[in-house]
Amino acid sequence: MTPRIEDYALIGDLQTAALVGKNGSVDWLCLPRFDSGACFAALLGDEDNGHWRIAPKGVDNCTRRAYAGESLVLETFWETRTGTVKVIDFMPQRDKVPDVMRIIEGVSGTVDMTSVIRLRFDFGSVVPWMRRSQGHRVAVAGPDSAWLRSEPPVKTWGQQFSTCSSFSVSAGEQVAFVLTWHPSHSPRPDLVDPYEALKSTLSDWAEWSARCKYRGPYREAVVRSLITLKALTFGPTGGIVAAPTTSLPEEVGGVRNWDYRFCWLRDSTLTLGALISAGYLEEAGAWRDWLLRAVAGDPADLQIMYGLAGERRLPEVELTWLRGYENSAPVRIGNAAVRQRQLDVYGEVIDSLRLAHEAGLGEKPHAWNLQLSLLGFLESTWREPDEGLWEIRGQRRHFVHSKVMAWVAADRAVRSLEENPSLTGDADRWRAMRDAVHREVCEKGYDPVRNTFTQSYGSRDLDAATLLIAHTGFLPPDDPRFVGTVNAVRDELGSDGLVSRYSTDGASIDGLPGGEGAFLACSFWLADALRMTGRAEEATELFERLLALRNDVGLLAEEYDTVAMRQLGNFPQAFSHIGLVGTAVALAEAECRESTAPGEAAG
Repeated sequence: MTPRIEDYALIGDLQTAALVGKNGSVDWLCLPRFDSGACFAALLGDEDNGHWRIAPKGVDNCTRRAYAGESLVLETFWETRTGTVKVIDFMPQRDKVPDVMRIIEGVSGTVDMTSVIRLRFDFGSVVPWMRRSQGHRVAVAGPDSAWLRSEPPVKTWGQQFSTCSSFSVSAGEQVAFVLTWHPSHSPRPDLVDPYEALKSTLSDWAEWSARCKYRGPYREAVVRSLITLKALTFGPTGGIVAAPTTSLPEEVGGVRNWDYRFCWLRDSTLTLGALISAGYLEEAGAWRDWLLRAVAGDPADLQIMYGLAGERRLPEVELTWLRGYENSAPVRIGNAAVRQRQLDVYGEVIDSLRLAHEAGLGEKPHAWNLQLSLLGFLESTWREPDEGLWEIRGQRRHFVHSKVMAWVAADRAVRSLEENPSLTGDADRWRAMRDAVHREVCEKGYDPVRNTFTQSYGSRDLDAATLLIAHTGFLPPDDPRFVGTVNAVRDELGSDGLVSRYSTDGASIDGLPGGEGAFLACSFWLADALRMTGRAEEATELFERLLALRNDVGLLAEEYDTVAMRQLGNFPQAFSHIGLVGTAVALAEAECRESTAPGEAAG
């Protein structure tokens, strides 16, 4: 039986990540990078597409699990009739090559254990040649090679193109397995002591987590989300992937299955805001620098997403040999949305660079000229239709959110020129653009009869992205048009307190069949909007409802099915965790302001 998406936990080494199920099986792992081919792809197929399960004999699922403190080291406990064992899963921050380490530790009694590993390179399609070497198992196929060893050595044999091990663990005993990947043309990498690696990994995460400056009432959830964002960061470049997975469905059995192992510009401002608010300026600076490198070039060529190092070519391909998660096909790698025009990204880039400046991340000499270049292009194109924030695969439209972000681009440029006389630029020109965008959006994107902004000009459909109108400063929170929009989105797009991005009923604007779950990031935006419009109690209630949707180790996918009561979409999703951090910080700041009477702060 396929585990639910929320049955998985995450481990990683800041260059790639693995998903470990409650059944003790690693069902997803791409090596050596997030965007590489998977060597364990059972998540999107079956065991024959690659997995690695360690569990007590005859036991289906663990008793409980949790991360060790504020780390990404997963501890899974199995209580059996003969005793209890703990399995510790982690990936140490790598030196040269990635390692997956699994330490089995006896807690009480004696427990018989099994390990079954099926390596299948290239997303489960290639069975490697297995051999023994120096007491280790070695798998080789094309460019990939992996070494499996245990300490101490245990009984191991080959069976049905898999490597099996059996052993017993008593109280106080430990057995460690290490899987190491390296290019097949390179010599075997140096052996790493798994027990020393565990100590250093716990120490690294404890040191990193201690830097978090958030001290509000939801610290546990905030720190776990920040750890997740850190785990989704590609260390060498600072890029943050939207998720470490591909093709986990937005509707079980449906076709809305996309590859999220890339970096989206749409996340840039909110990502920076989350990192800066928690005091992680180094990570924020690395993300800002990735952003500057990725978008450098002709403004007309600006993409909505890039690869981990800023790669531009991300061709979409269907993997026909994988049946898809719970038969949700097709399975896709790459993302054709990279070719779309989404005019909102210009505003997001410019807003991000201003936010970085305000946070004191240090100036980049070319950053302002880049912004002027982007603005110049946007000035001549903002009146054109686009595919919008949600990457619709239907016809282009005049999306309200895209226009609002064009306003943001001009507004931030004006503010930068007003505040910094040393910058060169025509403030009057950008004021004129800002005023023109504002006027047009209010005339064409607002429905006065229903008192709400719509998804696009002339449409009756709504869009949860309009919940960001006050957040951007386009309108004040108490403007009746924004208040009406918040109410309309909550009522028309809401389900069990959560909201969808837009309606997929009938002839959906995205050109795809089927529906999708409530979008968790948008639901956090609704909580923010409720707080901004003076409904703090409702905002807190919704936020805590969203916190309750996290799985047992604090992770969120992209969406939630309010009928089947399960998580949907790629997992864990950076956008969801960014939303969690942003809302938690905003609620804490609002509570602090309300509890501090005028004149009392200094005391």
